[in-house]
Amino acid sequence: MPPSPCSSQNNRLPDITESAGDTLVYDREIFNIGSSDFILIDEVSENEEKNLKTYCKQISDKTKSAFRRKNIPKRLPFLQWWPTYSMEDCIGDLLAGITVGLTLIPQAMSFAALAGLPPQYGLYGSFVGSLMYVFLGTCKEVPMGPTAIVSLMTYNTLNGRGPVYGTLLCFLTGVIQLIMGMVGLGFLIDFISGPVNAGFTSAVAILIVASQVKDIFGIRAVGSTLLDMVISLSKDIGNTRMGDMVLGSVCIVVILLLRMLALIHMGPENDSERNKVQRTINRAMWLIGTLRNSIVIIVTTFIGFLYVNSSGHDITSNEIPPIPFKVVGKIPSGLPDFGFPKFSTMRDNGTTIGFFEMVSDLGSGVIVLPIIALIEDLSICKTFSLGKPVDATQELLAIGLCNIGNSFFHALPCTGSFSRSAVNAASGVRTPMGGFYSGILVIVALLFCTPYFYYIPKSALAAVIIAAVIFMVEIRVVKPIYRSKKSDLIPGLGTFFACLLLHMEIGILIGVGLNLISILYHAARPKLSIRVNTTRNGINYLMMTPDRCLIFPSVDYVRNIIIKHSLKQNLPVVIDCSHIYGADFTAAKVIELLTIDFSRRGQLLFFYNLKPSLVTVFEGVRPKDFNIRLFYERQDIDQLLNKHMVVNSTPDD
Repeated sequence: MPPSPCSSQNNRLPDITESAGDTLVYDREIFNIGSSDFILIDEVSENEEKNLKTYCKQISDKTKSAFRRKNIPKRLPFLQWWPTYSMEDCIGDLLAGITVGLTLIPQAMSFAALAGLPPQYGLYGSFVGSLMYVFLGTCKEVPMGPTAIVSLMTYNTLNGRGPVYGTLLCFLTGVIQLIMGMVGLGFLIDFISGPVNAGFTSAVAILIVASQVKDIFGIRAVGSTLLDMVISLSKDIGNTRMGDMVLGSVCIVVILLLRMLALIHMGPENDSERNKVQRTINRAMWLIGTLRNSIVIIVTTFIGFLYVNSSGHDITSNEIPPIPFKVVGKIPSGLPDFGFPKFSTMRDNGTTIGFFEMVSDLGSGVIVLPIIALIEDLSICKTFSLGKPVDATQELLAIGLCNIGNSFFHALPCTGSFSRSAVNAASGVRTPMGGFYSGILVIVALLFCTPYFYYIPKSALAAVIIAAVIFMVEIRVVKPIYRSKKSDLIPGLGTFFACLLLHMEIGILIGVGLNLISILYHAARPKLSIRVNTTRNGINYLMMTPDRCLIFPSVDYVRNIIIKHSLKQNLPVVIDCSHIYGADFTAAKVIELLTIDFSRRGQLLFFYNLKPSLVTVFEGVRPKDFNIRLFYERQDIDQLLNKHMVVNSTPDD
């Protein structure tokens, strides 16, 4: 006669662990049966009736809270450091600001060319945002301005439509970021994991390098994906200009060598142990290495000046100078005019393009670009926060207002820059005031230096971009990810190849989708720990412990596992609900069917440490014969099993 569900067994059965892949792992761990005081109890509160009046009151309270005196410094962070601003802070910020400004000017022109816009538009986006961030920003190391990633996304979004669309894109980027900050949507960046971010950044770096090869070789090429760029380059490779190729290659080598120079240190490792001469030499080498972009641009501009003058070319004409390499050409002098972005424009045939049609032409980049700009900015803030919390909402408000301000001066979208942040930190910046001095330096360049920008070789600007972004390819993170969790390589590599082969916004969405699939899979396949325990009276029972909440993707899987092992072991079953913190209607219906199934075949089913809120959910769908047996102390299982054994025992037993 087979043993009944309540019969005792003298031999203890091996413990079992049920994983998501139906793999059984046996161990011989002895389970100590004893008292447990761990009881999960929900705080009971009255359900407040939600109506229109309630929501209006909540919005009103939030609005009033935002303008309370104690919250003003939170939204205007400069009020926190300005009262204690000292002369030492001013000197530190001035030196850092000038250093960053000399790095920013050549980069801004390079990134404008990367975005498919004239070089001056990069400078237009380099002073307003820097000045505004002084008052609104929370991180002193962040210098606002054009960046490689945002510029490439701008290029893909504009698709050659020109500065009018670029200014509108800058305005829309700022508005979307501002709205996200006002309604608290900063949490959206949490859906972009580290591997996805690394894959996206690495792919963008390769795309940027590919997009600049045309200027290094002096040829023409277009394309928004790597394949398009390679095909376009191959078609015009026969028109390579030797002067551009030699000059561009030499510039890349020089920039990389100067970068290495900044990392060299003379004397002992500890700076305090070095003498004055060693510290002076180290400081000089660091400064030369840091200003490598400006040094290369100044030298190549002088070379361009000599070539153009020797050729007798008229620089006021629109013709290309007859020299071995291409130069930037005429750049409007002075500051840009202040004005609203254009919300309509004219076609070549004289018809008008309205606002909504312009937005439609920009496509999904209008939504993706603000999020990518936010990710880049917050990544810098987290890097330099030294473990302190980062106010994502304030950063959204800050960069949103900076982009709106930039759009009134005909600029392209901007955000914080990794490379310039590193320069800012290494230069000893004290407060966000460093951005003020960088912005002033850009204004000075626009007012007095634009005639000299004519002679800057395009291959030199391309070299600046290539030398900056090749270090963005994050090969170094592959090994740590592989050692930590191999499955995280899937979304990372998926994002990388998707961004290379498809449009970038599609690639990042694929990466987020792969992350969500991973999360949903783990939600649908919880781990179940299954052990055979014995009471003091020698009654064996099956203890099953799910490790997470019961919701509709996972509940059928859990039910099948419980039924499979309850039939196999033919013992009373105790479900430990200590880790189940939530359930839904589908879970309640499945639990109902599970209890009915156990009841029909006369097998006992108990729920241990089931939260009161979950009892309410389960009982909400119960029919008349639905019965949940609960207990909250381990010793109660002895009494419950003994009681039901007496009730269910027969003379044959």
